[in-house]
Amino acid sequence: MLALYPGTFDPFTYGHLDVLERALALFDRVEVTVGVNASKETLFSTEERIALIEACTQSLDHIQVVAHEGLIVDRAEEAGAQVLVRGLRQVSDFDYEFRMAFANRKLAPDLETIFLMTSEAHAFVSSSIVRDIHHWSGDVSKFVPPPVVEALAEKREDANAPS
Repeated sequence: MLALYPGTFDPFTYGHLDVLERALALFDRVEVTVGVNASKETLFSTEERIALIEACTQSLDHIQVVAHEGLIVDRAEEAGAQVLVRGLRQVSDFDYEFRMAFANRKLAPDLETIFLMTSEAHAFVSSSIVRDIHHWSGDVSKFVPPPVVEALAEKREDANAPS
């Protein structure tokens, strides 16, 4: 059974990795579906996000990382997925995810959404918090895997390089 784990993943965090590992224990294969939204400015390009997720998950089997622009239900149909995996960190995530799950069910009644809680250690970690810490030159190594730490350091060096 194939499950899609969709998100922006800007950047990929230990919380994302935790949810992905939990999903791999439940499904035969998991596709990490990197959302492409041309109107949303991201720290990392789509290609960079894909490469980072692949680097962070190279020790895991039965995953693939794919970019997708558009409705996730369309990607699920195209890929033959039966399930969407959504991570929950805290109660506030549930309200948004609950509404999205019902909208997706209206669009694709046979596509199930399951919610996986991240472990307690990662419950407060979000990509936006990581971006804020990075912006203020803080240590992000407790929140993101080493390939992301390195990529963020490179972003900082590039931003500080003389023109």
